Amino acid sequence: MQNWLSSTWEANWRSFQYFNLYRLVLAALFFLAIVFPLEWTSRLKLVPSPLMFGLTGGYMVGTVAGLLLATHWQHRFNRQLSFQMMVDVGIITSVMYLAGGVGSGLSVLLLVSLAAASLVGRGRLVLFYAALATLAILLSQSLGIATRGFEESSIVQAGFISAGFFATAILARMLGQRAMINEDLARRRGVALENQMLISQRVVERMQDGVLIVAPGGGVSRSNPVARSMLGLSEGNGTGDLLAQAPALASALAAWDKRDGDNSFSFAGGDGRELRARFERTASSDGEVLVFLDDVGRIKERAQQLKLASLGRLTASIAHEIRNPLSAIGHAGELLREERRGEMQDRLLRILNDNVLRLDRIVGDVLELGRQSRAQPELVRLDEFCVAFVENFTATECLSPGIVVLENLSPLTLCFDRSHLHQVLWNLVSNALRHSSRGPRAVCIELDGGRGDGRVELHVVDDGPGVPETVREQIFEPFFTTHTLGTGLGLFIARELCATNGASLELAASVSGAHFIVAGRNDTCLLPELSGAHAAK
Repeated sequence: MQNWLSSTWEANWRSFQYFNLYRLVLAALFFLAIVFPLEWTSRLKLVPSPLMFGLTGGYMVGTVAGLLLATHWQHRFNRQLSFQMMVDVGIITSVMYLAGGVGSGLSVLLLVSLAAASLVGRGRLVLFYAALATLAILLSQSLGIATRGFEESSIVQAGFISAGFFATAILARMLGQRAMINEDLARRRGVALENQMLISQRVVERMQDGVLIVAPGGGVSRSNPVARSMLGLSEGNGTGDLLAQAPALASALAAWDKRDGDNSFSFAGGDGRELRARFERTASSDGEVLVFLDDVGRIKERAQQLKLASLGRLTASIAHEIRNPLSAIGHAGELLREERRGEMQDRLLRILNDNVLRLDRIVGDVLELGRQSRAQPELVRLDEFCVAFVENFTATECLSPGIVVLENLSPLTLCFDRSHLHQVLWNLVSNALRHSSRGPRAVCIELDGGRGDGRVELHVVDDGPGVPETVREQIFEPFFTTHTLGTGLGLFIARELCATNGASLELAASVSGAHFIVAGRNDTCLLPELSGAHAAK
């Protein structure tokens, strides 16, 4: 216990300064009592004399010096305290000797000084102070009996006072130790609480869910940045009146607080997003309520991503197993075609071959979906890229010139992975050609970069019937198709590749035909943080 106290003890300079201030006031009272003797001070027998003036004046000088040292030179605490105690013992004992010994009652001043020194002192030094005061008062009283005629019985009184010195020192030291232990414990708990508050604040700020702390009166005492963004509030400390900031949420909270029923509530956020609020009481003395805000759209998107990831792993493994027997079926069909037994057999073999090709295309798309790699974007010259693409696509699909055309070929650049852009454009043009009239200008590719905000758009428009309103929200879902020859993966893969490259793929409104827009940037190739997540799927 003693070792622990020694390791945690710190010099209490503030208390030592108050102790020196008390001694300075005591010295001033001594001096005034000598200079202006009154009836109540005459009992102390402080007779004015050069020796008395010298003692009180020296005491004042010593206390002033001690106060200045404790204030401006806070070093060697024990030595300063020991020196001041020696001054107190020497001066007060001398004054007490001149005033008639222990009968003057001045010994109580030593008790006060000893108690104060024991409270701020360290270890066994307090016993040294008590022993020093005991020796001084016993020697002065014995000297007074021998030279000044003090009563011999007063030595017993001096002994009792000396015992009081040790009792005072021990009790004050025990009290000081307890105060020091409590102070150190409070300090360590304060540091731990501050660290915990900092950690909790950082955790709340980093949460992807919005958090509000609402007082019983409806005032928001704290909120994290996500909650302020969801509610469309201005940046700041996130405090204010909840009713003024989010009336619907405030009404739901008030209704929940009255009936203490369903703690979930859905409403529209500041930017129109669908949000869900959950209420939870706290154990705080102020009766605050925690409000958790969830972005319903983000939850649905996360669930969709998990579903697609699981589906992708399953379909990729199945596709590997299907490709081998599918190749065998295709090869067997080719062998049967060579026999040429009749028109009926030819028609059946054609059906067989068409379906084998369709299944092979589906398997290829599924495998391609599972092999999506992380994008390696570069600044691509769109005009040159599109010219080469149209030539390649026209030759591969055996199309007449003019079916797939280019417009507004201005020298624009787009930050995109070249192989990904080729696959996206191939899927879009193939899909457009499949639903078009296949006549002149059936599919049109147009570039647009005149917005001035660093965005470049690539438009793919066909002259087909367009996308019905009933299925516009489903066309980017995997395995959704409206064509008998489609796999339902082309648009889904195209949109995923765009997201991987920090771009977007949207279906625009059009009077006739389908109109798809690939939008990206031409001023930077730094991808958003989510691109890696899309690429990993």
